Amino acid sequence: MSMKRIGILFCLVLWVFISCQNEAEPVQTKAPGTSQGTAAGRPPEQAQQAPAKAETTSPAPSIVAFDPSSVTREERETTMTDIQHLIERLNGIIRAKNYNAWVSNLSPNYFALISSPEYLDRISQSNALTSQKIVLKSAQDYFTYVVVPSRTNDRVDDIEFESRTRVKAYTINNRGERLRLYDLERTGNEWKIVN
Repeated sequence: MSMKRIGILFCLVLWVFISCQNEAEPVQTKAPGTSQGTAAGRPPEQAQQAPAKAETTSPAPSIVAFDPSSVTREERETTMTDIQHLIERLNGIIRAKNYNAWVSNLSPNYFALISSPEYLDRISQSNALTSQKIVLKSAQDYFTYVVVPSRTNDRVDDIEFESRTRVKAYTINNRGERLRLYDLERTGNEWKIVN
């Protein structure tokens, strides 16, 4: 056999071998939390080049709505007590005008919201602030001119569960109106203000 034929035969065998390997390797879809999928342990850049023969898809998980009636009486009482203690602590922080302690009770998303120029501008347009010629420029201004004058004596009279880890806290004023104080979310053992 000539060297040319041996080379062609070798290439043909190699091509068949590689073709069989590619068909045997499963193609996986993007894994949760990753930026790219992988196929059979190959690096991500090679996985993108692999042709998908038959991609298997699993049915989308059904979204189950939270049922507030599933909260036990004990859970409700424990959560109510926790929220009341949090609000009492917040009242003291606000009375002391302790901005840093107040911020530590906010979720990162809520802090970002109240720090945004758009939000500060919108709040600055309220009658109470425009009549005093106050223009909010920072989250600390929001704390000083909005939170401190209005939140030093809050009282929680009721809570409403949105999920196991998220509640709305309400107070009932002297006219019997139910007013929302805060939206709170529990992360681990801590409740944070989310709205």
